[in-house]
Amino acid sequence: MDRIWLRNYPPGVPHEIDLSLYSSLVALLEESFAKYGSRDAFVFMGKRLTFAELDEKSRALGAWLQSRGLQRGARVALMMPNVLQYPIAIAAVLRAGYVVVNVNPLYTPRELEFQLKDSGAEAIIVLENFASVLQKALPATKVKHVVIASMGDMLGLVKGAIVNLVVRRVKKLVPDYALPEATHFNDALNAGATLPLNKPVLGQEDTAFLQYTGGTTGVSKGAVLVHRNLLANVLQVEAWHGVAMKDAHGAGQAVIVTALPLYHIFALTACFLYGLRSGALCLLIPNPRDLPALIKELSHYKITSFPAVNTLFNGLLNHPDFKTLDWSNLKLTIGGGMSVQRSVADAWYKATGNPVVEGYGLSETSPVLTANRPDITEWTGTIGLPMPSTDISIRDDAGNELPLGERGEICARGPQVMAGYWQRPDETAKVMTKDGFFRTGDIGVMDEQGRITIVDRKKDMISVSGFKVFPNEVEDVAMTQGGLLECACVGVPDSQTGEAVKLYAVKKSPELSERDLQTFLRGKLTNYKVPKHIEFRQELPKTNVGKILRRALRDEAVAKANAA
Repeated sequence: MDRIWLRNYPPGVPHEIDLSLYSSLVALLEESFAKYGSRDAFVFMGKRLTFAELDEKSRALGAWLQSRGLQRGARVALMMPNVLQYPIAIAAVLRAGYVVVNVNPLYTPRELEFQLKDSGAEAIIVLENFASVLQKALPATKVKHVVIASMGDMLGLVKGAIVNLVVRRVKKLVPDYALPEATHFNDALNAGATLPLNKPVLGQEDTAFLQYTGGTTGVSKGAVLVHRNLLANVLQVEAWHGVAMKDAHGAGQAVIVTALPLYHIFALTACFLYGLRSGALCLLIPNPRDLPALIKELSHYKITSFPAVNTLFNGLLNHPDFKTLDWSNLKLTIGGGMSVQRSVADAWYKATGNPVVEGYGLSETSPVLTANRPDITEWTGTIGLPMPSTDISIRDDAGNELPLGERGEICARGPQVMAGYWQRPDETAKVMTKDGFFRTGDIGVMDEQGRITIVDRKKDMISVSGFKVFPNEVEDVAMTQGGLLECACVGVPDSQTGEAVKLYAVKKSPELSERDLQTFLRGKLTNYKVPKHIEFRQELPKTNVGKILRRALRDEAVAKANAA
């Protein structure tokens, strides 16, 4: 393989990373605790947690978990939004020699029960807002130990009590639950503070996280991420963005907006791990969908790095108070999780003077595989170049590498690629090639510079009378019309063409009609790509990260067609 992308690396970016720097993620964490002890590591609702306090509290919680009799390698589930307890819990679980199982706090009892059973989790730390869901799922699982946190736990006696009162009584965000055997988070910390932490000897091949994902086949499964995977990716991210962030760290402490949930692999690496490694301050945002609250929080800080998804950038740009924010210190805007649309990237650059550097990756790859150069000055429409120590190969269905410019499946090999799917060797075999490449399930093209453009996901591709339609292209063109806030394109059953293109959209301009939009699209797209159906909605279904759920829209459309 000719690694043509290396010739186009930014100055100072190494071709390979040095994985010998750390024996495990715990070694990285403890180095940062010692190096940056007096610095603030996280801030939530104005309350700051220093590196030294994170060291102390995670040590105590880790010791408490060990006192429960959990054996090395036990899985501990974490079910919280971005609150101060989350970084403490991650560090505690890793330091105690256990495996973190990140759980989406918006899961239903059925979804939670499946993940707890599949992972074999023996303990869970949950925010009380979601304890009623846990109560319903718990009887069918092997979970023996439950720790319940409250929103105000770490905010001090007075402020904490007020916050808990508002959350429980005013906003009524804590449904009734009964978990009489559970331990309160602060009680576990206090008890653990009197206990020793037995430090297991961990290596790079020990499992650190089970990161659950639908993956490339849609079946929920745990990607086994070993310490090496996450270590590699944080060092790759640091090497890639180091030039852009160097001035920020040199001028004072960098501030990373952590609006993406820490249970998501993007935030786990780009915010939590990178922040700890570099001595940055992570600004924890528990609910990024509350744009007024988010903007108010951002107004108190000189933001340095902002990793986010297209929908969050778009939502902020369309909020009237966005223009009041000061972006003079912004060094790095990272777009991931879904495609960044040109209209959004251009508007962001115009508003902040900082380009959106789009990257790409998956839960199975810890996550970053590729990224645009941080020194770009405009939207490129690509996902950039492969990271250091990473090989990308564009392949056909038979696994043959394709020439430059041809569409095929993006396949990746590197130290950040997972060890496999948890207890699913059959699923692992489906996505790994004989020569060690991971099949991403995404269709892409590599150009002569080594830059990759995603055409679409294999399973999202629409076939209209045998012609392939890629939803990303239709969505991108629709957004250039200017009258949409957001949109999603799916394939729906059609008696004549097999599938037809349908566009779901949220209007920004009330006067925009279906006919207006269709006329615009007819001037921009080949006939078979133009949506046959357009449906305007007040909002589109999204994941908690803000990624539009095309599958939910498609399933709904198919169900309607079958019922007709």
